[in-house]
Amino acid sequence: MFIVLLSLVSCGKVDSSGGVAEGTPTVVATTGMVADLARNIGGDSVKVTALMGPGVDPHLYKATQGDLDRLQDADVIFFNGLHLEGKMGEVLEKLERTKPVKAVAEGISDQRLLQDPNFQGNFDPHIWFDVSLWAETIAQVEQALGEVAPQSKDYFAANARAYRTELDSLHQWVQTELDRIPAERRILITAHDAFNYFGRAYNIEVRGLQGISTLSEFGLKDRVELVDYIVDNGVRAVFVETSVSEKNIQAIVEGCEKKGHNVAIGGSLFSDAMGADGTPAGTYVGMVRQNVNTMVEALK
Repeated sequence: MFIVLLSLVSCGKVDSSGGVAEGTPTVVATTGMVADLARNIGGDSVKVTALMGPGVDPHLYKATQGDLDRLQDADVIFFNGLHLEGKMGEVLEKLERTKPVKAVAEGISDQRLLQDPNFQGNFDPHIWFDVSLWAETIAQVEQALGEVAPQSKDYFAANARAYRTELDSLHQWVQTELDRIPAERRILITAHDAFNYFGRAYNIEVRGLQGISTLSEFGLKDRVELVDYIVDNGVRAVFVETSVSEKNIQAIVEGCEKKGHNVAIGGSLFSDAMGADGTPAGTYVGMVRQNVNTMVEALK
C-alpha cells in the first residue's frame, strides 16, 4: 500500500472551488525525498505527486495501474536514479520517449558517488544521506521545472537558492550534533547498507546486515560476522529501518546476547522512505533531523 502525497496549491492559479486551476504543471516523483525536493523548488507553481509513501521500499516497488496513469498524465517526472527504483526502470525508460523524465542524481559527478561491487557494479543510490550531496540535485530539478514552466523560472531560481541555503545549514547541524557522540561509539549498525554516504560525510563507521539493495541476499556468515563486530567493538545500540523488516536486526540482537553482550535497539531510522505527510519526518529536512536525534540519543 502506498500513500499519494499531493500539493494542491498553485501560484496565482487556484480556481474558484479551491482546487488547482487547469494548466498548472503536474510533477510526479517516485520517492518522498524526490517529491519533497520538487515541492521546495516548484513551490506553489506546480502540483506534485509522490508515488511511494511512508514505509515503502523503492528497491522492491512495482508501479500500479494508478501509478501508470499518473505518470502518463505528468508534465515532468522526477526519480532518484542510480537504480534505486530498479523495478520501475523499464516503465521510466518508455515514458522518456514522450515527456521529460529526469533522474535527480544526474546532477552529481561520478567522482562524488560511491561504488559497491556487490551492487552489480553500480553506484550506491542512497545519495540523500549526505546532505551536501543531496543539495547538488537542486540544479537538476530547477532546470527541468524551468523548461516545463518557463514563465516561473525566476521563481524556481529563488526557491532553489533558498533551499540550498537551508540544506547548507542542515549539513552543518548534522555534523555538530554527531560530534556529541564519543569517537569510540561512532558506529552505526542498520538493517541494510543504506548509510554509506552518511558515514563518509559525517565521519561515522557504518555497517549493514543486508547489502545496498534490499534485493541482495545475506547468509549465516554475514550474520555471524556482524555479531562478532558488534561484540568486539562494544557497540551499545543498533537500529531498525522504517522501510525494512526489523526481524533481521532482532536476530542480530539475540546473537549478541548469546555471546554475553547486550545491545539495544536504539530506535527506528528513516532510510529509503520519509515519514507520513504532516509529521516532523514528512519532509526531507525533518527526516534528517529525526534520524540524527535518534542516533545521538542512542549512541552518545
